[in-house]
Amino acid sequence: MRIILRENVPNVGKIGDIVSVADGFGRNYLLPRNLASLANERSVKEFEHLKRVAEVRLVRARAAALSTADRLRGQRITVKKHAGDDGRLFGSVTPREIVDLLDERDFTVDRRDLSLREPIKALGSFDLSVKLHHDVSVQFTLIVEAHEAEPEHVKKVDDDDD
Repeated sequence: MRIILRENVPNVGKIGDIVSVADGFGRNYLLPRNLASLANERSVKEFEHLKRVAEVRLVRARAAALSTADRLRGQRITVKKHAGDDGRLFGSVTPREIVDLLDERDFTVDRRDLSLREPIKALGSFDLSVKLHHDVSVQFTLIVEAHEAEPEHVKKVDDDDD
């Protein structure tokens, strides 16, 4: 029996392989578990078409990732946070905040693709990398600066006293 594998099957083949297997193995194991489909003329043509479409989509995604990487490479992004006298932040800079800062500069990035092991909790400069595609990564610099506090001698005026 000739089949097209939909999943990787140990000792049989990888996804997309067209292989010959024993009739019983195909009928009783592979087909009921949706690990494979019969390899008739129509399904082989359909599979080849889907494979070509996926390859084109992959090439386009990689090209878009390379373009974004060229624009993002070497960028210096600054964030201001409240910090104590010792340089430690009140709170932290999280991946979500970094993604929002990148989004403000027209870089669409998923927060899970950032190489941030733990939230940033100190002032300074941090070299971060982001994975834009499975084989395209780029580095940029995040600068965390202290948020300037208002001078204590400035009196706030309430507008409700009118």
